[in-house]
Order: sequence, then structure tokens, then C-alpha cells
Amino acid sequence: MNPPPLDRTSPPQLTNAWRELAATLADGVRVRVLRAVYGDPRAAAELVPRLTGRQATGLDPLPTDPAELAPSLLRERRAQIRTLPDSTRLLLLLAAADQYPVPTDAFLRAVMAARLDTRSLDAAEAAGIAHAGAGGVVFRDAWTRIAAYETGSPADRRDVHRLLARVLGGAGETPWRSWHRGAGAPGPSGRLAAELGTAARKAATAGRLPLARALTERAAALCPEPSEQARLLSRAAGYAWRAGDGERARRLAAAGAEDALAGVLALRAGNAGEAFDALVSAVVRVGAAGPGAGGAGSFGSAGAGIRAVEGGESAAGGAGAGPVPGEGGPGPGSPTTDGGAGSAAVSAEADPGAGPRQAGAVPGGGTPPSAADSDGDLPASPVGEGEGEGEGEGEGRSRPTGVAADRASLSTVRTPPGPAAASADAVPVASAAVVASASASASAPAPAPSAALAVPPTPPSAVVATPASAPSGAKATPSAPPAAVVSPASAPRAAVATPAPTPPVVAPAPTTSATVTPRTPAPATHLLARATEAAIYTGDLRRLREAARVADRLGVVSPGTLGGLVAAFEGRYEDARELLEAAAGRCGPGGDPTVLIHAGIAALLLGDHTRAATATLRAAASARARGTPVTVPQAMEFRAYADFWTGRPRAGEAAAADALWQAHATGQDNGACHLQAALAMFSALTGDADLCHERAASARSYALARGLGLPAALAQWALAYLDLTSGRFAAAAARLRALAGFGPGHGHRAIRHLAAPHYVEAAVRTGDTRVARVAHADYHRWASAVRSPDDLALSARCRALLAPGAEAVDHYRVALDLHSHGSRDFERARTELLFGSTLRRLRRRTEARDRLHSALEAFDSFGAPHCAAQARSELRALGTPAAPTRTGPDTPTGRLTAQQLLVARMAAEGATNREIADRLALSPRTIDHHLRGVFSRLGIRSRIELVRLIAEVDESGGGTTG
Repeated sequence: MNPPPLDRTSPPQLTNAWRELAATLADGVRVRVLRAVYGDPRAAAELVPRLTGRQATGLDPLPTDPAELAPSLLRERRAQIRTLPDSTRLLLLLAAADQYPVPTDAFLRAVMAARLDTRSLDAAEAAGIAHAGAGGVVFRDAWTRIAAYETGSPADRRDVHRLLARVLGGAGETPWRSWHRGAGAPGPSGRLAAELGTAARKAATAGRLPLARALTERAAALCPEPSEQARLLSRAAGYAWRAGDGERARRLAAAGAEDALAGVLALRAGNAGEAFDALVSAVVRVGAAGPGAGGAGSFGSAGAGIRAVEGGESAAGGAGAGPVPGEGGPGPGSPTTDGGAGSAAVSAEADPGAGPRQAGAVPGGGTPPSAADSDGDLPASPVGEGEGEGEGEGEGRSRPTGVAADRASLSTVRTPPGPAAASADAVPVASAAVVASASASASAPAPAPSAALAVPPTPPSAVVATPASAPSGAKATPSAPPAAVVSPASAPRAAVATPAPTPPVVAPAPTTSATVTPRTPAPATHLLARATEAAIYTGDLRRLREAARVADRLGVVSPGTLGGLVAAFEGRYEDARELLEAAAGRCGPGGDPTVLIHAGIAALLLGDHTRAATATLRAAASARARGTPVTVPQAMEFRAYADFWTGRPRAGEAAAADALWQAHATGQDNGACHLQAALAMFSALTGDADLCHERAASARSYALARGLGLPAALAQWALAYLDLTSGRFAAAAARLRALAGFGPGHGHRAIRHLAAPHYVEAAVRTGDTRVARVAHADYHRWASAVRSPDDLALSARCRALLAPGAEAVDHYRVALDLHSHGSRDFERARTELLFGSTLRRLRRRTEARDRLHSALEAFDSFGAPHCAAQARSELRALGTPAAPTRTGPDTPTGRLTAQQLLVARMAAEGATNREIADRLALSPRTIDHHLRGVFSRLGIRSRIELVRLIAEVDESGGGTTG
């Protein structure tokens, strides 16, 4: 369950200490620290001084064990719980086990089955620790819940987990039942590890990735085979990553020691060049395996993590899709179950003393056993079912039951993952009531499962065709989530006209029949896709071509987006257009997020920003529906480009700021860097010079340290764009000239190509027409190939800038006519500004005035005061009074940008500048800057006035901005 608000008694000096410490952390680390400690500033203040230098800068993952996060706070909470009566602590332990770390919603059924008296919770409520709620126990905060679990002895924990496993007997409750069976095991068990692995795969298929991660991690803890344990840890890392828990994913990936998975994670939050090397090395090893190297089975056990992180077990794939060679997954006729226990699942059926049979552990899956079936195999004590007996217990050995049995096994206990194992201050609670009461109800049928726990039907997925090299037994599944931040590189004199990053190479190929079964792309395909993204991310064309050569050598069929990018980099613009148009067409609703992101990127490359915005928004919605939040900020990175080009700075800035926080929270700092650079572009568009410089400096500092040429170049372009639109043409030309000279890791040829129209304008204004003509020539060739109205319009504008005198007028008219068929509204307004300026110099005053007034109106609506100032200056030169500044909606908040309004509302709700900075992943100085702008635009001087004004606007219903 979600933790309630923080303890109101938290000492204010600790909160102040956290604010001081937060200033020493990188933005992403600050966000993840607060997330790791459930938003508690006391715990955050305790954790930060204990971080290593690499953890504080985001190079190493943060701790995930609660005992490592806030040991002092946990000791305090445990001391409070130890003062409660045994019966109260037993209920709290049962409730905590039901909620942490896997919520199962079985507390009330367990209480009924064990005939426990819930009036014992009165003592906890009187102490302010917890209270009874409609659905069970509500703890004061997350740390109290964890402490309630940790204060129980190992024996008591096993008892309550077994009780919860017993009452979870519904047909849709197999994964949760398996979790409690595994958590109640006293020691390693291959059979239980196999059962948990199967349950994890079912949970992942249903889109419950946090549950799949917990099950797989527990399976690894119970697995007796080191090699299989490493495979399970890699698989758990993949689930954790897709679920948005980047810190845990990085820790598990290190424990699993799978280079390919480490390369994928490095691409999102490390050095992209190193990620490329690791991924290509993994591809070469797959190819060296011989025939079928690109198939799903070529990785063997080493590919578990990469398949999990690429969505190999997502909603499109199910138990009926067939086995995955080398994956450990059960299939018809195969006794091996997921978990790597060999024939453990088969022997479990023949072992009547090994506990009830689990249908989930039987090859081919199935439904859980009925209550009657389970009862027939149970020993006398229903909470000591015998799940996962240790090595020392034989099939026919007599064993004590109840409390005596738990005490006897205390020396061999192996506690579940999550809270730390029982420490010296763990105090046993009386579990006799649980044993006795539950024993009395052993013959009773299990309660009906909660409707909320039923596994929903598998959602439909976009069909993803397997490349020709994939084996026929590949598992049906949608394609993988895309990389966090990639972008096209550009060939000499030929670059792609978009800043959009490159997608993975798993876009679907057209199917010839509706009955074709979708198959999982081969691991080699996934790894080559990620290696290609790493090459493009760095801006290193040499690495990109190396990845293409590896693809050719392995016979991997590239999808339209990747093929289009490679063709564009090689100057084959017509081929690139055909491939990109095919990829852009796959943007229908409800599809696979990766396919939708591919479609959005292809649309951006083609200059179709409306379709790009639609595809990326659908990708984000699909990712949320499938339970893969890690994909959401990746989709929003591409939407930012569409918002920028279509002149929607307010909405685009707000969406990018939210995506920036999500990227930080999910451990995608490379994606966050890309979004920070995109936010710098929005600031350049709106003329906020201070914020643009701060964001660009932050993005470039991070990008240059990790060899990320794309964000570094985008940030440089933002600064040049600010100079250009503010009339500082020499400074803009110098920045763009420097951008052209930056090599891989410092610049990006695709960004240089995208900036070509602006470079032409700056160069013409400074008299360097030779360079301007060279830059325009290649841009025009690309625009002519893709036939985008916007690109052709910008090419015509460049030709107008280069034309002498009256010849420019016809080119401007052509440009405006093309703009009318496109979507780059802001660039259309700039074309009108330049046209009006030319007409003024030609003394065509009437038409010049009309063009300048039209441009001024557009700039005011976009919230671009610096461009509006240029239009007013031109109007004054005509001797014409400038139109009054548009203020947007007739409300005070209509004067604010989207970011300013967001900050104003948070301040009006009582948040401090530091708290606002933490939430938006900005610096306190930036928040101060925003609030000063808010106060200035609203004409107020205090937060009290701000609260009153926001309340008045909300009451009038006029508090939204575009």
C-alpha cells in the first residue's frame, strides 16, 4: 500500500538538514534518494552522509535494503513496536507481511482463518503506530510497517507467510500465494525456486512487473545452484528496470554478472561509448555460437536479464506461446520450470511430504489447486505447510509442528528478501494463536479470492514479426522498450532533418496473414539495436557503421526506422524516405510502446510533427497501461521535439519537466540529460535567457562527462537559438560554427543539420554567405527527398535570405505557402518576421505592416517576448504603432508560462522553494527565478497574496493555461 503522509512529529532540524544535504547531490540522485526513503526527509538526511562519492554523483546505485537506508530511524520504530502486547505485535506482523514487500490484500482473510481478535489493534492505535482500516491495517508510515515486520522472529515470519499462502487459494492468486510460500521457506529449495520463477513469468505476462521482480529475486535466494541463481538475478534486474526501479535493477545486474544487461543499463545511465563496446561484444559472442546464433536460445542462461529488460515476457506473450529455448521456461513435454531447478517440479509431484502441488510449477502452467486438493496434502499445522523444506528434512521424517517446530528450525532459517534478517533486537511474538486457530479451520475451504486480485485478461499487443533469422520456437511477445536517449547521426553533407533519437531495431515488419504468430525478436536483434542506439547517442558515425556491419554479418533484418537512419547517414535520401514512411505508418492506438515510439521517431525524421506527437503520446499511454513506467519518459523525449517545432512551448515545457522528474526517478539520467537540453530549447524559444543558460550548462556538463554527443549538441543549439532570436547574430553564428566542428561525444552531426536553417540566417546576417550557401545546399537536398512541407519551407526561406533584393520576395511567398501545409507554426512566424523586414527595406510598407503584425500576434501567443520585441522594432521602423502585448486568457494566471504557473500553484499550496525544486528536479536558484517572475507578472509582493490570487482564479474557473 502507499505510505500515508509523513510523521508530523519529525524534528524540523532534521528536515532542514536534508535541505542542506540535498544541495550537494546531483539532481537525479536527489530525486531517487527521496523515492528510496518513501519521501521522508528524516531518513533522507540520515542516508546522504552514508553515501559514497560515486553514489552521491549517480555513478553507483543507491542502497535498497531498508537497514542500509535509515538504520537509526528503523531502530526507533522497532523500539516503539516492542512496547506493544504480543497479540498486537502479531497482528502488525501479519499486516506487514501482507503489505511488504509484496501487497497481497489477504490480511482480513488470514485473520478470519486464524480466528484472531482484531481488538488487539487498539493498543497500536493508542500508541499512534497503526489503526484498523476498511481493508486492513493502516500503518503510520512506511518505516513503521517495515519495523513491524523486522521485529518478528524468523519463526513468526514464516508462520504468518504460510498462513497468508493458505488463504490465497483463488484461481487468480497463484503468484501471490507462491510469494508467501517462498517467503515462508526455512532454507534453499529448488522446487520452490522453480515455482517462484514460473509465478514471476506469469506476473510479468500480466504486466505486474514489481511482483515479478520480487518473486524472481526470492527465487534466486532459494535457488541452490549458483549458475541458476545468477540467471535469476539477471532476470530480476530486467523486471526491476522495466518497472521503473533503476537503483535495484543496477544492483541486481551487478550481482547477476550479465554483461549484455549491464550494457543496456549503461546506455540509459552511464557512458554510451562503453555501453556500445559491451553490447557489441555480447553480439559477437552470440554470433560465435554457430548456426542460429541470432535465435532466442543462443544466449542460454546468460540471456535471462536481456530478455526481461526487453519485454520478452510482456502481455503479448503467454504460457501458450510455447517454450523459449535456453530460458528455463516450461513447455509441453519439458520437466524444467523457470527457476532452474532441473527436474524439481516433477519430483515435487511425487513427494507427498513436500507440500501441496502447485499448478503453476507444472509444465505448461495451469490453475492453482482447489482447497480440497491442497488440504489433502497438508500436514497437521496449516501454517507449517512444509513449503520449501531445507536440505536436512527428508520426505518421511517426522517433524514437530506449530511453535515448537518454528523454534527448532530457528538455527537454519533463511529469511525473505526485503527487510533485513532478524537482528539482535528481533523479539519473538506469540504465534500459538495463529497455529491453533488456523489448525481448527484446516478442513474449511479457502475464502473466495478478492476481485481485485484476479489476473486480468492479457491485453492485446501490436504484432511484431520476427526477423528471418529468428528460430521458429521464439516466444510470442511484444517488442522491447526503447532506449532512453538516442538520435540520428548524420553522414558527411547529408544529415537527417530531426533531433529525434534512434529507436531500437525491433519495429514490426508487415505480416502477410492475420494468423501469423508474433515472435520475440532474437537477443542478437535486441543487442544490435541497443548498440546502434549507443553509437547514435554518442554521435559517432564510425560506431554506427560498425553496428551496421555486425548486423549484416549476422543476417539480422533491420526494421524501417533503423534502415532509414542508416540510409540517410549514407546519403541515400530516397531510400531513407521510403523506409521511414513505412515505420511512421505504425502509429495506431493501443500498440506496443516500442513500435509507437519508432513511428514517432520516423514521423519526426519526415517532418510530420502532428503524427509524431500522436504516436509518442500513444506510446506513453500504452507503457502506463502495460505497467512499464520506464518507457514513459523515453516517449516524452520525442514529444518534446514535436511540441517545440509546433510552437507549443507552455505545454511542451510542462510535459518535459514532468518527464525529466520521471527519468530521474527511474534511473535514466542519460534521458534526463536529453530532456534538460530540450528544456533549454524551450527556454530559448520563450526568451528566458537565465534559465536557458542554466539548463544548457547542466546538460552539457553531464553529457560531456559521459560522451553523449546528442544532448551536448542540443544544448549548444539552444544557446545559439537564443542568440539568434534575440538579435545577437554574430554570437549565434559562432556557436553554430563551433557545433559543426565538435566531434563524437561533444557534438552531433544530425543536430548540426537540423540547425542548418538557423546557421544560414546567422551567417547571412554576419556577411558570411559562402558558408551559408554550403549549409543550405545539403539541407535542401534532404528536404527535397522527404518532401516535408516544413523542411521545404525552411529551405525556401534560406534561399530568400541568400537572394539579392527583390528576388527574395518570391522565395518568401513560396516559403509561407509551404508553411501553410505544415505544422511548424513558430518557424512560420519567424518567416513572416523576416519577410516583413525585407518588405520594409524594399519600401513596400503596407504588406510589410501586415506581415509584421501577423508575426507579432503569433509570438505573443507563443509566449516569445524576445521575438515579439523584434517585430515591434520593425513596426516602429515603419512608423506604425505596435499592437499591444497579448496576455493570454483574461485572468492573472494567463500571464504566466506553464512552468511559472506550476511553481506558483505549488508555492500557494505551502511548498518551500527547496521542496518545489526537489519535485521538479530543478535547482532552488531556478525556483527563486521563477517565483520572482511570477510576482513580477502578477504584480504581487508576498506568498499570502499569491495564495489569495490563485484561490480567486480557481473559484472563477480560469486557472488553466495552454
